[in-house]
Amino acid sequence: MVFFRHVFFKKPPDLKERYIKGKRHYESPTGSLLPSVTTVLSLLSDTGIKAWRRKVGEVEANKVMDYAMKTGTEMHSIVENYLNNRAEESDKNPRAMKLFEQMKPELDKIDNIVAQEVPLYSDGLGVAGRVDCIAEYDGKLSIIDFKSSRKKKQKSWIKTYFLQATAYALMYEEMTGSTVEQVVILISADDETVIPYIEQKADHIEQLKLVIEDYRQRKNLDFQKD
Repeated sequence: MVFFRHVFFKKPPDLKERYIKGKRHYESPTGSLLPSVTTVLSLLSDTGIKAWRRKVGEVEANKVMDYAMKTGTEMHSIVENYLNNRAEESDKNPRAMKLFEQMKPELDKIDNIVAQEVPLYSDGLGVAGRVDCIAEYDGKLSIIDFKSSRKKKQKSWIKTYFLQATAYALMYEEMTGSTVEQVVILISADDETVIPYIEQKADHIEQLKLVIEDYRQRKNLDFQKD
C-alpha cells in the first residue's frame, strides 16, 4: 500500500450552511453570505438537466440521480480513507469499490496532502464551497476533484468541473497566499475508463468570473421581483 504524506495546513473554520430558495449558501467568518460554487455553476447545467428530465421522466431521472449520488458519495469516502492511509472495509458498495480500484493508479500520483474535504471561501469572488483534495499531483500543488460516471466524459462536457476547481484554487490562494499550480479532475467510469484531466486555472478564471457576475445579476432580479 502506498503511504501518503500529509503536510500542515491550518484548517479554516467550518462555515455555517444556509439554504435560500433551495440553494446552498455559506456564512463566511466575515459575516458575508456566500452562495456555494456549485449553486453558481448550476446556471450552466440547469437547461441540459431539465431537458434530460423531460426526456426520461421524473421517476427515472430521480432514480438515476439518487443512485449516482449515493455511489459518488461512497467512492469519495473510500478515496478519502485511502489517502488518509486507512484500510478500507470490504463490505462497501461494489460499484463504488470498482470505481475506486480503477482510480488507484492516479491516486498514487498524489502526495504531500494539504487538506481534504475542507470548507473554502472568497469574499473577493463572492463564493464558497468544500474542496475534495489539495495536494501535490505529479509533484505540483493541485486542486484535485474525484468524479464517478456511468461512461467516459469528453473534455467539452465538463467545463463546470474545471470552473469549480479553479474557484477552489482562487479561494485557497486568497486564504493562504500559496499558489496552486494546476487543477486536476479524476473521473472513474463504469465503462472501465479512468481519465485524468489536468488544466491550468488561468485558462478558466475569466469564464468563472463571468458566470459569478451573471449569477449575481439574476439574483438581484429575483429579489426585485419579490
